[in-house]
Amino acid sequence: MAERFSGTSEEESPEPQPSRSKRRYKVTNKAFEEMVEMVSILRREDYNGKKGPYTRPNMRKDKIMSSVVTALEHKFGTKRAKEQLRKRWSDLKSRVPKQYW
Repeated sequence: MAERFSGTSEEESPEPQPSRSKRRYKVTNKAFEEMVEMVSILRREDYNGKKGPYTRPNMRKDKIMSSVVTALEHKFGTKRAKEQLRKRWSDLKSRVPKQYW
């Protein structure tokens, strides 16, 4: 047993190193077209409510987002969740304002 614990054996493998390369996804042309279509619909429908005070703004936003989901599905054939599109819209406005405009 003393032999077993003394030194390192060849069978022991070093601790697995975490991968240093992060997987990056290329933005496809179709994804960019989806984003442009989404932005145009949301701006046209005044998703942010800049044109006036609305009663029940959350219900209004939910209805607009449902129409965006339907439009993207018909035009591009991809089904996106409302929450995913809300997050993308928020990211566009705050993190990437150049792409938004």
